[in-house]
Amino acid sequence: MAKYIWYKGKVVDIIDETHNIKRFFIEIPELENYTFHPGQFAMLDLPINSKITNRSYSIASPPNSGNVVELIIVLNEAGLGTHYLFDQINIGSDITISSPLGKFVLEENINRDICFICTGVGVAPFRSMYRYIYSNNIPHQHLYMIFGTRRLSDLCYAKELQEADAKHNSFHYIPTLSRESSAAWTGRKGYVHDAYKELFSDKRPAYFYICGWKAMIFEARDNLLAMGYDKAHIKYELYD
Repeated sequence: MAKYIWYKGKVVDIIDETHNIKRFFIEIPELENYTFHPGQFAMLDLPINSKITNRSYSIASPPNSGNVVELIIVLNEAGLGTHYLFDQINIGSDITISSPLGKFVLEENINRDICFICTGVGVAPFRSMYRYIYSNNIPHQHLYMIFGTRRLSDLCYAKELQEADAKHNSFHYIPTLSRESSAAWTGRKGYVHDAYKELFSDKRPAYFYICGWKAMIFEARDNLLAMGYDKAHIKYELYD
């Protein structure tokens, strides 16, 4: 792994996004700006009883956020790290955070459509990417955010993504729910795979970025390759 630096951070806000997802805002006082590329991740060094105390989380905030980093984290019932964060960390808590890492980043020249395919908190790097693109007026084609989760109550950043869809003609928010039976949900049902297969059935040029559940990522990768897309145009980021 590439070299990195540890910083002393302080939690300045926590937002309950869903019943099992929290947004943590970490300030790094010694820095004026926490500089990173959208799509990268940061590690937290946690005082937990584990051989490996570092936990990696994609950065959900865009790069122009000063010295505050936003991480969106889902509670892993079997994990030590997220239980510590959910049970022990409060606003004002000290926390150790690394400099940014990872190569899951945007192409330098966005000369074709972009399709973000994500499940759960796998939306984090794509939130950083799309906000970076629009806040910096980066030339681009269409951006598709295909966001899969189980139920309506599991959606995160829903209002923000709906507003982005309404504001930007090039942004297309496509949530799809696999287990929602409520009449309140009139949107797409099922899994992410049907969505991108339909959207790109014409095989037009595109970059595909995939993040979320491991099984979903590998299935999406294999499907896109079978559709005729080059592996060089398919990037993915795994989390357990």
